[in-house]
Amino acid sequence: MREGWLDEDYLILFEEAEADLLNEGYSISQLMPGYRVLGLKNWDDFIIQNESGMAFTIPTVPLDPMHLSSFQLPDATKLCLDERLRGKIRWWVKPLVVGGTPSDENETWVSPEAHARLVRFWNQAYRSIRR
Repeated sequence: MREGWLDEDYLILFEEAEADLLNEGYSISQLMPGYRVLGLKNWDDFIIQNESGMAFTIPTVPLDPMHLSSFQLPDATKLCLDERLRGKIRWWVKPLVVGGTPSDENETWVSPEAHARLVRFWNQAYRSIRR
């Protein structure tokens, strides 16, 4: 995993083997067929890639193709590591899309594995609510 600040954005870019495992963990093939996760932008958005190699950002919740936004992959060597954040992913205990607020009381820090479980859970919950 390569991570760090690039201007105003904190990016986490997964290594190939990590990305393969996390694609399974996040259930990307079920939630976003034809895409694979490459990393995270500012913890709230995935960096994903389609089968043609084009990169996009999309909110981690909800994973909905209508929220795709084109993204230019940066040179990972330009990331400025912040040791305080290494290996941590910010998570809103109650995601914003289901009524959470961007406040310290609603914020926690989780591992990539826990993040995958939370993303799966909240995307399933969101889809159930929408039905």
